[in-house]
Amino acid sequence: MGRKAKIDKQMILEAAYELLDEGGIEAVAIKSIAAKLNCSTQPVSWHFGSMTELKKALYFFAAEKSFSELPSKMENKPAFEAFFISGVHYLSLACEHPNVFRFINIDSTEKTIGERITGPGSIFENQFDKESYEIIAREYDIPEEKLRSAVRDVVIYTHGLAAMMLFDDFKLPKEQALKMVYNMGVQIMGAVGIKPPEEPFI
Repeated sequence: MGRKAKIDKQMILEAAYELLDEGGIEAVAIKSIAAKLNCSTQPVSWHFGSMTELKKALYFFAAEKSFSELPSKMENKPAFEAFFISGVHYLSLACEHPNVFRFINIDSTEKTIGERITGPGSIFENQFDKESYEIIAREYDIPEEKLRSAVRDVVIYTHGLAAMMLFDDFKLPKEQALKMVYNMGVQIMGAVGIKPPEEPFI
C-alpha cells in the first residue's frame, strides 16, 4: 500500500479556490476542502489554524491567480490599448469566474473573511493607481490632472458594469459588455484628446 501524498498549503489553496469558483465563498469550509483532497481535516487546520486565516490566504491566492497574466498581456502595447486590455481582463473574469470575481472585487472582506485586509484605499486606487494615468499622460502628452478623472470614470464604468452582470438575471453577454466598455472608454478618453486605434482590439 503506497504512502498518501503529503497535503501542503498549495494543495489546500488550490482545492479552496476550486470550491470558491464552483460555489462561492460560502462553499469554502475545512470539511469541504478535506473532502476534495480526500484527507482528514487535520492538515487543513494545521496549516492555517482557522477559517479566517485560510480565507485571508485564499483571497490573495485568488487575486494572484486572476491577475498574474495581465502584465504580460499589456506588455509592449500602446498605453491606450494596454489600459483597455486591463478592462477586458477585468470583465472577462466577472463573466467566466463570477464567484471568484465577487470574492476579490465586490464583497466586503469584513463580511466574507472577518476582517478588512485590503487597506484603507478605494478599490479604484488599489487596482488602477497613479501609475495608470501617468503612463497614458506621458505617451499622449496630456496633463495628469486632466487625465486622472477620465481614467477614474472608465474604471468606475467598467467596475459598475461587471457588478451589474453578477447580479442581473438577464446575464449580459460578454461580447456585448466588452463593446459597451470600449465605446464608453473611447467617448471618455476622446473628450481629453486621446484618439483611439482605428481598429478595435477587443
